[in-house]
Amino acid sequence: MHDDIKIRKEEFLLHYKKIYSFLREKWDIKTLFLIKNILKQFLLSYDESTLNEMEEEIWSDIKTAIIAVEEVSLKQSAVLAILLLHPVSNGFYTLDKCNNTFGEETAIILRGLIKIREFSDKKSAVESENYIKLLLSIAEDIRVVFIMIAQHLRLLREAKSTTVNERLNLSVESTYLYAPLAHRLGLYAVKSELEDLSLKYTDRETYDFIARKLNETKRSRDRYISEFIEPLKERLKSTGLNYEIKGRTKSIFSIYNKLKKQKIEFENIYDLFAIRVILDAPEADEKAQCWQVYSIITDMYQPNPKRLKDWLSIPKSNGYESLHITVMGAGSRWVEVQIRTKRMDAIAERGLAAHWKYKGVKEESTLDGWLQSLRESIDSKETNLSQKLNDFKLDLYEEEIFVFTPKGDLFKLPKNATVLDFAFSIHSKLGSTCISGRVNGKNVPIKHRLKSGDQVEINTSSHQTPKQDWLNSVVTSKARTKIRQLLKEEASKQVDIAKETLSRRMKNRKIELDDSLLMQLIKKLRYKTVTDFFADIANGKNDVNWVIDRYLEMGSKEQELKEAYASISAEEFTLKTPENEVVSSDELIIDQNLTGVDYKLAKCCNPIYGDDIFGFVSTQGIKIHRASCPNAHDLFSRFGYRILRARWSGTIGSSSYTIVLRVIGNDQINIVANLMSIISKEEGVNMRSISIDSNDGLFQGNIAVILANTSMLEQLIKKLKAVKGVKSITRLS
Repeated sequence: MHDDIKIRKEEFLLHYKKIYSFLREKWDIKTLFLIKNILKQFLLSYDESTLNEMEEEIWSDIKTAIIAVEEVSLKQSAVLAILLLHPVSNGFYTLDKCNNTFGEETAIILRGLIKIREFSDKKSAVESENYIKLLLSIAEDIRVVFIMIAQHLRLLREAKSTTVNERLNLSVESTYLYAPLAHRLGLYAVKSELEDLSLKYTDRETYDFIARKLNETKRSRDRYISEFIEPLKERLKSTGLNYEIKGRTKSIFSIYNKLKKQKIEFENIYDLFAIRVILDAPEADEKAQCWQVYSIITDMYQPNPKRLKDWLSIPKSNGYESLHITVMGAGSRWVEVQIRTKRMDAIAERGLAAHWKYKGVKEESTLDGWLQSLRESIDSKETNLSQKLNDFKLDLYEEEIFVFTPKGDLFKLPKNATVLDFAFSIHSKLGSTCISGRVNGKNVPIKHRLKSGDQVEINTSSHQTPKQDWLNSVVTSKARTKIRQLLKEEASKQVDIAKETLSRRMKNRKIELDDSLLMQLIKKLRYKTVTDFFADIANGKNDVNWVIDRYLEMGSKEQELKEAYASISAEEFTLKTPENEVVSSDELIIDQNLTGVDYKLAKCCNPIYGDDIFGFVSTQGIKIHRASCPNAHDLFSRFGYRILRARWSGTIGSSSYTIVLRVIGNDQINIVANLMSIISKEEGVNMRSISIDSNDGLFQGNIAVILANTSMLEQLIKKLKAVKGVKSITRLS
């Protein structure tokens, strides 16, 4: 215990010195003493019962600040905002004082952090409303989001000491929100760590397998890299260029993705690493020197022209600049080589924050266009919550193409963008009146998908108006938001016309309009909203006279019912209602403390009692998946807002579950009989099916068994593994 306190104290002092030195670059000793005094007095304002808890909060803020400095490259104003968050949000220190003493930048960032803290303390940031609020905070200052990413990385690093549910929630937030945001903002190192840790907490078995394999193959990889770069070094020395060469192994998560998508063995992955040539070059000579190195490498090794990626000429919108080539190395192995300068490498690792020089709230950068488009989408009142979420996901994951106007102006658009997307990206009026396009001199429809290098011209007509099917022809959030807005405006006009038409016709037929009776008719016709009902009148789907006839029928039936029950007393009247459905005892608790909720166990991973699980709201209801489900990452990253917490109730399962075991071993006499004997003797375990194939002295097969929980499963696997000749027993998803 004493050693732990000593280590903790040493760690605190080390972090404190780093922060002190960093802040000293901007502020004098007097200002730093004031900061220290604010934090000290803030802690002293608490009694002993809550002091330890608040000390932990301040300690956590300091660790977040270290990540912000070392891995996100934020400046002093942002780091100070992290340190002052608790004193200001708890009312001990004011934003006005902060503004006057430490400057407007710090106060602006603090205001954004406090906004987020108001809701993130209550619920998960992935939940819809909170998610939108988080995105809206971008509108004030992007540095708030950088700090949120740093804070989440710290939480994920410390998650090993939390509960299974907390780790799952953090992992969902990582894959659904923070990792894509980090990627979009150019924080590739942070993005990789978030993904690796998420995999570690949701599928530890796979994580450990890849980590072990990487460790086992490290020596051969290092040898191959050394043999590849040795002759390259000799050639580069003769040029007089200042450079360094280093190799970087793929992240565990990216290897996991490759294994899953390509369905190959680990040994068949040849591009486990990339080699980087990093030049120390003046900014004016950067491109020339990078292309010089490209020429040298392609002279020495056979390049793959399809794998050339030139982000020197046109950088990505998050600032990423680099030249990627793939060449054939020894043993016919493809090797990716990345060529960049020190400045480019800093941006590639740490994002645009690595070289931003903030001059106030608004900062011109290559991210401004994306942020403006994002703000337009999430600020729109014409779009519902789920649509905002989907639109933003599209923008987070976009891959870019580059197209030109007839005058040669360059526009960046997401992959699969259409002529219509291009029109809306230039101006909303151009988009709303677009009838076709000319791509590279040829007439094309508005749905035509553009490719990098296309020259695009828009044809318009004053008679053109947006159509509903346009939403299926665009991929940018700006186009989607504007189309929905225009469609809603047009629908609103048509609804007003339909209301007026119905009212006028009823007056002509001398019928008095009863609003409550009309609402009954709308419900009977199964319309979800009154607007939908009038929209169908406006577009001719429902004839006005037909609607009036149905209205009159309903009115006469209601009158008949009133007359029929007029003579019946309250005592005589009974209304039969269906009896409550009996719900069997539930082994699951979903979300907070919900039991008795209908759910199904997902077929893709077949969870059983005792597995780490989560719920997913699908079109068929709630599906329960294992945390290590092969589809988990896809669900987390694409539909994080539909993930529910779930846990098993009680201590043992009362239901029976079917699982399939994959068995591989030597084909020996009686081995199958021995396996079946063990299963038959195991209490609470029943055999469902078995299929075995034998080839060249080896057998492999699947055994399906029925049991109650993971404890029984672990015990069964342990016993089966002990059978002589068995090489491996694995549970299939």
